[in-house]
Formats: sequence, structure tokens, C-alpha cells
Amino acid sequence: MKLVHQINLAFGIALVLVLSVTGIIIHYVLLDHLIGAQKNDLKAMSAEMTATMQQGYTAMSSVAVKDYALAVPIAPSNLSVNAILTDSTGSILSVSPSTPYSISSFTSVGTNNMAKLQTATVKSIQNGTAKDFITVDNVTPQGKLTLYTPLSKINTIEQALLKRLLIIFSTAGLVMLILSLFITKKFIEPLIQLRDELNKVKERRFADVSFVKAGGEIGSVAKSVFDMAGELNRFNHVQKQFFQNASHELKTPLMSISGYAEGIRDGVFEGEGVRKGLDVIMSESARLKKLVTEMTLLAKLDSEEDVFKTEEICLQDLLTETVERMNPLLVKKGITLHTMYADIEPVKLRADRDKLLQALLNVVSNAVRYAKHHIYIHAEIQNMHIVIRISDDGPGISETLLPYLFHRFVKGKDGESGLGLAISRAIVERSGGLIQAGNERGGGAVISLDFPAVPET
Repeated sequence: MKLVHQINLAFGIALVLVLSVTGIIIHYVLLDHLIGAQKNDLKAMSAEMTATMQQGYTAMSSVAVKDYALAVPIAPSNLSVNAILTDSTGSILSVSPSTPYSISSFTSVGTNNMAKLQTATVKSIQNGTAKDFITVDNVTPQGKLTLYTPLSKINTIEQALLKRLLIIFSTAGLVMLILSLFITKKFIEPLIQLRDELNKVKERRFADVSFVKAGGEIGSVAKSVFDMAGELNRFNHVQKQFFQNASHELKTPLMSISGYAEGIRDGVFEGEGVRKGLDVIMSESARLKKLVTEMTLLAKLDSEEDVFKTEEICLQDLLTETVERMNPLLVKKGITLHTMYADIEPVKLRADRDKLLQALLNVVSNAVRYAKHHIYIHAEIQNMHIVIRISDDGPGISETLLPYLFHRFVKGKDGESGLGLAISRAIVERSGGLIQAGNERGGGAVISLDFPAVPET
């Protein structure tokens, strides 16, 4: 079943349940209210009748009670109110049907009207055991006056009112159901569009994915899908470019190795030329080996979890070892390395020591390649974050190259494989850090690494 039908069905069932429960509650509340109102009317009528009977009792004080016990005023017949008058012993003196106010309207016990009502029924009404009547008692000079009215009249009124209310509720429910169909369609439509866009992702048509406009959580999901498609499209493009660049980078040393090997085999090179050819073969083989090693490491960093073994590392020890490893190359190039981290307190970060050392060596060796005379390594603590800045006094990074500096096989002038900084970025990000590149105001490149510091225990 489609989601739109499931939502509409669920809403319809909920609406029917709510209306049913509401109808039942209104039935009992309305019935209770009408019964209470009728009792109040009977009490008022009983008080009025008692007062009238009191006056009649005073005026007829010389007459025996049994002779004027019939002088009981009665309400209009359209109210369906009846009266029962009993003496102090509980004997029925008079029963009145619904007739207009009149002394002559009463019939004493033993008359035709009294014969119509069985004595047992009259007493059950007076005692309140008859559930089909509403009764009210009041004490009179003659005894006890009981007014009663059939409950069926109240039920008839209540059912008529309830029917009207149910008609109103049903109409309102129908309007709500129609409105829910419209609202559900409005909500479901973005989901249908989102499903179509996800099908494009499934078919690897990342560039064709469009942004679905929607509000609330659906809008957030739609934005995430759109961003994901863009990232997948970029990753797909990078992968294709990676294979193209990788094939080109691998082909160049292979062609050199193949060319010199064929020349030596065919006798093209003789004497010193053979030695030079073998040196080229050895050099290109080493370069090829390094390239394959870096590509393998980069692939492992992207896909394998167990290749990265984290531990707590002392920042000062890590930077000191980096400087020591770079000293031979610095001496060879005649470059001075300045360090500015000795004055900070010992601090630790969590990463794979060997991998992070390699990332720093890649960054520093890249600075050595372009620096003129000086390289600076500066480290500081900012809001429980370790910030390392490696800068040089070289020409800096071109603005066209800067956005792609950490991509694979992207290299500047005099660059080697174009994988060193890409590997550094992968290692830094696996360590929970961030690496960025830029240019100093006075010239020269600067690469900053940001890592969360390990809190002191």
C-alpha cells in the first residue's frame, strides 16, 4: 500500500474513533444535563404545588383531609408531569395524570384514573425504584407529594439533539478528511520527488540530481540527498581523474625503463652509456616503487580501518623527531629551520604516530622544495586544540592551484608524484584533525594543521 493511502487510512480510522468516543461522551453528558434540568423543573413545580396545597389546607381546616386531599394543583399536560399524594402512613391518597391546573382535575383513589395505574407501579415510582421515571418528593400538609415524568421524553429530546450534533460532527469530519487528503498530498509529493532523485543516485547519475524544495525534516533530508549527490559526483570525478593521472604517472617511468632496457638489449648503448642507462632504470624503478607504495597507502587510508592505529602522542616529541629527520635534506639545500614550540606546556594528541610523522615529513619536505632560505614550524594551543603552522619564504602557492592542493596527483612546479599532500590530508583527517593551505601576506606558503588536544587526566 502506498504511503499516501496508509496515512489517509490511518487518519480516517483515527477520525472515526475520535468521533465515536466523542458521540458516546456527549450522549451521557447531554442525558445527564437534561435529567438534571428536568429534576430542577420538577423541584420548582413541587414547591409551587406545595405552597398552593398549604393555602388550601389553611382555608379548608374544618374539612377532613380525605375530603380535600384531592385539591392538588397540577402542571400543564404538555409537560407530561404526574403527581402522587400519599399520607403519613404511605397510603396513596391521590394520583394525578397530566391535566391542567385545577382542583377538579384530581381523582381520588378508587376512581377510573386510579384504576389505570396499578398500585405496585405507583409505589415503585414513588419509592424511586422505577428506572423509567424521574421523580421528586416534597412534604405537604397532607403527607408527601411525589412528582414524576417519564424518562422516555428526555431520551427523545436527547436523541434528537445528539443526531443533530452527530450530523454536524460528521460534516466537520468529512471536511477534515478532504482537507487531510489535500495536506497529505502536499506532504507526500516532495517524498515522491525525493524518491525519483534517489533513483538517479542509484543509477549513478549524480550530476542530474536536482534539489527538492520542501520544509521541515523533509527539506533537511532533501538537502542532504542533494549534497550527497554533489559529493558523490565530485568523488566520481576525482576517481576517474585519479585513474587517468595514475596511469600517466605510472606510464612515464615504465616507458623510461622499457626504452633503456631495449636500448641496452639491442646494443644501442655501449660503454658508459650502458651504465647511465642502468642508472636511469634503477632511478625510475625506485620512483615507480615509491609511487605504487604511496598509491597503496592512500587507498588503505581511504578504505581500511585497521591500517590506522591510534595512540596518545606528545606534540613536542613528534615535532622534534620531524626536525631531526629533515636535517640532512635541510643541510643539503642550505635552508634554516626555525621552531617555535618549546615554550608551550607538554600536550598530547591522539593519532597513529608513524602515519602522522609521515604527514608532517611530507608537508615539511614540500616546504623545503620551494623555500629560499627559511622554514618556520610554529605550534600553539587554542581552546584545547593544537595548531601547527609550517611556513616558508618561497614564492607561495598559485591561486589557481590552491583549491586543489590536497587532491591526488595535483602538483605544482617541480613537484614529484602529487600524492604527498593528499596522503598528509588523509592522515590528518583520520586523526580527527584539519589541514589547510594558504599564503603569507609577505609571500611564501603556509600549511596549518589543527588537532583536538587530549584532555589532562
